[in-house]
Amino acid sequence: MAADKTTVLIVEDEPAIVELVTFSLRESGWNVSSVQSTQEAWDFIHERKPQLILLDWMLPDQTGLRLLARIRGDRHFADIPIIMLTAKSMEEDKLAGLNNGADDYITKPFSPRELLARSRALLRRKSPEHADSAMRAGPITLDPISCTVSLGQAKIDIGHAEYKLLKFFLAHPERVFSRSQLLDKVWGDHVVIEERTVDVHVLRLRKALKEAEHLIKTVRSVGYMLSEKT
Repeated sequence: MAADKTTVLIVEDEPAIVELVTFSLRESGWNVSSVQSTQEAWDFIHERKPQLILLDWMLPDQTGLRLLARIRGDRHFADIPIIMLTAKSMEEDKLAGLNNGADDYITKPFSPRELLARSRALLRRKSPEHADSAMRAGPITLDPISCTVSLGQAKIDIGHAEYKLLKFFLAHPERVFSRSQLLDKVWGDHVVIEERTVDVHVLRLRKALKEAEHLIKTVRSVGYMLSEKT
């Protein structure tokens, strides 16, 4: 099964900082891409929506704040976690960044270890399906680092689409999601897939989970959920 790594976009025009951050994040197993302007960033997220954006304030074409406001104003991208990386350290600058929608604000120079820790904390809080700690329900354990799923002590074979679906369910237990919501959250709304295709992947997921298939429940006329309740 293909790896399901977190994708991080760095929007920064200082090569030394890009190199430092890229090295640190790739060492942790994340996919990292970088661009040098707000327009390049906007084009990138339309082609491939990242799970996290590290955004500089001062960029060649316009400020990072302008891009931040643009992202937060678009329903397709408004939920992307964003950390601002900037040399602006005044309190009013931090407030401006946070008030415009930044989830966190780190001033330069910064520690790569602190950046990684705060990035992980942000993903755990806002996008638990992209966190890298083990996820469990009943006898099921999903390890995002090795991209494996175990039933008890034994690893099981599972397709990539079913893995992503299970990971999302495990991140949001006891919550019902419609087919259209699952298409949006798991596959992304830029992917052209019929809603009924979700039913096929749920069926395959249940088959892969064997005796734990009962954890994936159908809520009639609504959609699906993961629940340990009987």
